[in-house]
Amino acid sequence: MLEQFKNTLDEPIDVVIAWVDGSDPKLTAKRNQYLETSVKKKLRSAHPTRFASDNEIRYCVLSILRFAPFVRNIYIVTDDQDPDIYTEVEKFFPTKTETIKIVDHKEIFRGYEKFLPTFNSISIGNMVWRIKGLSENFVYFNDDVFLIRPVQPEDWVKNNRPVLRGRFMCPPFMKLLKLRLRKLWNNTILKKVNYEAKFSFYVVQWNAARVAGMKFRFLFNCHTPHVVNRKKIEEFYSKNNELLERNISFRFRNISQFNITSLANHLEVRDGNKNINNLNLGYLVPSFYSESKLSRKMKRCEMDSRIKSVCVQSLDQVGKEDQDRIFNWMDNFLNLKE
Repeated sequence: MLEQFKNTLDEPIDVVIAWVDGSDPKLTAKRNQYLETSVKKKLRSAHPTRFASDNEIRYCVLSILRFAPFVRNIYIVTDDQDPDIYTEVEKFFPTKTETIKIVDHKEIFRGYEKFLPTFNSISIGNMVWRIKGLSENFVYFNDDVFLIRPVQPEDWVKNNRPVLRGRFMCPPFMKLLKLRLRKLWNNTILKKVNYEAKFSFYVVQWNAARVAGMKFRFLFNCHTPHVVNRKKIEEFYSKNNELLERNISFRFRNISQFNITSLANHLEVRDGNKNINNLNLGYLVPSFYSESKLSRKMKRCEMDSRIKSVCVQSLDQVGKEDQDRIFNWMDNFLNLKE
């Protein structure tokens, strides 16, 4: 099957998936211990839904094997856990079992063990480039992102440079001002010393843009596979180790952080990468939608051939009937029916 990609795939491409089983009692106890000792309230970033797993990892991995067969290795980054998907990989893709590799946080945080354990997807993401043997250009997935159509290597890497997906936006100055005023109000007027500002996907991306030297715009991306150049991140952090340490020091998500995918994008923009394409994704939040709206969004994903991936968020917040509906839908996409 790799023969068809030989002319376009100059270098190997690996995939990295960040995954956690939030129902694991050991992990829950560990997380609660740090909540009790570090803060006196329940953080938004520590809400159980942030760590829930409803078999999304199964579909994430199988979708990559189905629609991106050129991927060399799939690294699943975990905290002393194992998603145990080998039986299904063996069943549907028997030649690919050796390509699934489990990477523990201890490996990517080697030399930075003082920041473990961490329950922060941003902190973890900022360290995945340290996986041993990782390809120069790799694709970073969250476990709730699935491919639904064939992907070609040039969808992710063109002329040996990452393909960036997003749109340029003005800095979120008004959002930042509102967040600061709200924090000031809660800290000084309401005396909420431990007040936590609401997490903002826009702000953490703007934080990354500023770090990369952007001043007047930033490339906003969304819930899609992200291509990262490992060497560029390694070079950046070799010169900015204090910045790295501060960014991974938060055990739970913090609005002052920046994520690795946005940092990688803006380093590419800064260095003249012109491989910038539109977002080609579907985005589903079943817990927010009526049945008819969910049906419309699923139908659009089926009909729009430009959509290559779909993110399905917070499946733990819907009932079994809706979960089964999504999983059956994915089974059809991936041709996994018995």
